[in-house]
Amino acid sequence: MDSMTSSQNVPILRSEKLSVQFGALRAVNRLDFHIYHGELFGLIGPNGAGKTTVFNAITNTVPLSGGDVHFDGKSLHGLKTHQIAVLGIVRVFQAATIFSRIPTMVHIMNGLDCRTKATMWSSLFRTSFFYREEAASRKRAEELIEFANLQGLEEHLAESLTWAQQKRLMLATALAAYPKLILLDEPFAGMTADEIAEMIALIRAIRSSGMTVFIIDHNMKVMQQICDRIMVLNFGQKLTEGPPDEVSCNPHVIEAYLGYE
Repeated sequence: MDSMTSSQNVPILRSEKLSVQFGALRAVNRLDFHIYHGELFGLIGPNGAGKTTVFNAITNTVPLSGGDVHFDGKSLHGLKTHQIAVLGIVRVFQAATIFSRIPTMVHIMNGLDCRTKATMWSSLFRTSFFYREEAASRKRAEELIEFANLQGLEEHLAESLTWAQQKRLMLATALAAYPKLILLDEPFAGMTADEIAEMIALIRAIRSSGMTVFIIDHNMKVMQQICDRIMVLNFGQKLTEGPPDEVSCNPHVIEAYLGYE
């Protein structure tokens, strides 16, 4: 596990009494937590614990029934999902949410749309500014192709990639927009041991660049390896939170998450 420096002790994300309710079901109940700048923060819990709902609440894809989320000191209340993305929060879903008929290179360049400044006028008339923007976007995409180990696949359609390659493509596309916080929903799901090791290396490299990473995953062993802190949810409530070694030894976690006493 990587250690944090003293310059990273300011929260970039803060949840206060976060609650989400679907009818009579309280999916998330008055959840308090914070994530520091540059931290690699993990969220685990049994199926149905409310993990994905936390991500949905952060990105405002579900309405809050109470509480609030602050990012970089600003409330996210009432913001649209695309407005939250512009602020610097991007999400990589568990399922391979790709544009299947688009080449890999173009797929990643599309991730830059919310950061580029070219106007409709400059795009229509192909001004010098448009060409500079396009060149910068292609350069960024080429860097991310190399980072995600997708060299040689630039012109391949996204649907032709393997599952692990598609997961890395989704990650590269999210990184194209230079996010401050990246939300990873089960990034290791469906992968072999070698593919997991490659994804771990990518996530560590992202964190080393100074970006903040928030991960949901079921793989406790992997989460212990890479996370600075882990929070455990059970029935929508925080069971515990702390360093991975402490969390994995907590008897309540063992009973609720691992299923034995």
